[in-house]
Amino acid sequence: MDVIFGNLDLWSQALLSTLIVFFAGGVIALILGIIVGAMRVSPIPIARGVGTVYVNLVRNTPLTLVFFFFVFGYPQLGLPTLSNLTLGILAIGIYTATYVAEVLRAGISTVPVGQAEAARAIGLPFGQVMTLVVLPQAFRSVVPPMMSVFIALLKNTTVAAGFSVAELASVRAAINDSHTRPGSPMEVLLWVAIIFVVLVLLLSWVQNSLERRWRIAR
Repeated sequence: MDVIFGNLDLWSQALLSTLIVFFAGGVIALILGIIVGAMRVSPIPIARGVGTVYVNLVRNTPLTLVFFFFVFGYPQLGLPTLSNLTLGILAIGIYTATYVAEVLRAGISTVPVGQAEAARAIGLPFGQVMTLVVLPQAFRSVVPPMMSVFIALLKNTTVAAGFSVAELASVRAAINDSHTRPGSPMEVLLWVAIIFVVLVLLLSWVQNSLERRWRIAR
């Protein structure tokens, strides 16, 4: 346990950074994913085309390259300076949004077409048809795959360690570079794995709770 209690400052900072990247990136991914998912099923050809290009371009690009662009390419654009933590959040959020969009698109296809047609028949525009009729039902049907996307997002936060973001995967390097801190690299990796397992189990509990709640709501 010395590797934990002897490095509490490192662990607390790393865990906090991991959670910030996860939650902030998740919010970006969810909001952007809903927008892109709606564009993918939009009756407007231009919107469908933009959504398709975005998903195919970003989803087929390795996450590491997306991080490279934001961390090293963004400063070259002459835009306001952002911290590596903020750039990491943007990178992982924009990347994960493509998976959220595709999961939502699959969920939208499970909603009976007649419901959307009935909503349009009473005069609702496309935006209200999606937000009031289609998306609430789609979300209920995609809880398990959507939670899998967020579990992948949580594990993908480790990529940020390679870009000077002090998250859990960076603890090993910090301890390894210091000769005064207790713990070996293998001990650190073991504890990092345990922490991620606990966090994933918490997400699985949230998934089960949502499934039970929305199953009754049906």
